[in-house]
Amino acid sequence: MSTQRTITFFHSPHTRSSSTFTLLEELGAPYDMRVLNMKAGEQRQPAYLAVNPLGKVPAIRDGDTVVTEQVAIFIHLADRFPEAGLAPFLDDPRRGAYLRWLVYYAACFEPALVDRSMGREPAPQMSSPYGDFDSMLGVIDAQLQRSPYLLGDTMSAADVLWGSALGWAMAYAGVPRLPALAAYAERMGARPASKRVEERDMALVAAHEAALVPG
Repeated sequence: MSTQRTITFFHSPHTRSSSTFTLLEELGAPYDMRVLNMKAGEQRQPAYLAVNPLGKVPAIRDGDTVVTEQVAIFIHLADRFPEAGLAPFLDDPRRGAYLRWLVYYAACFEPALVDRSMGREPAPQMSSPYGDFDSMLGVIDAQLQRSPYLLGDTMSAADVLWGSALGWAMAYAGVPRLPALAAYAERMGARPASKRVEERDMALVAAHEAALVPG
């Protein structure tokens, strides 16, 4: 069992840190959220650059341990709170697939999505981290045609990450709404934790925009 030490969570609404927010809610983890107004440039202030020199969110502090990078945070948190059952244990045969899908997101999906969003051609096949966009997306689509979650019938932290990312990417980044992907994103987005985070993020966005209006 994990101890109940509170996680310090650095967040900005409607960014990659929203999926970490959702994971914390799914885990039932105790956390203290430090909200950064990125429109006001708070992520570039010295206090936060001391946490993450790149000025990116999410980041967490767990006691004396600071973790940056979205996938690293997911691995840390899901292992940190094993009672939630969102990460296979080290000796679980599903552990390899679990890690594969988490890292596939960062190593393949994100670079492909950025290239597609920017209208850039991928690097030559031998140099590209993801090959080509359709092949990259086809791998995740094929998996979700076989089962409701990435590890079969059981949801994991990897699904929290991918559900959030695919929902956003199909809505805003031109990722095709393939039937299995759309059903999966809708299923994950309908979870109570996802709905709580979306409601909170909408309120934070409104507050941040209001803070920029001259008084």
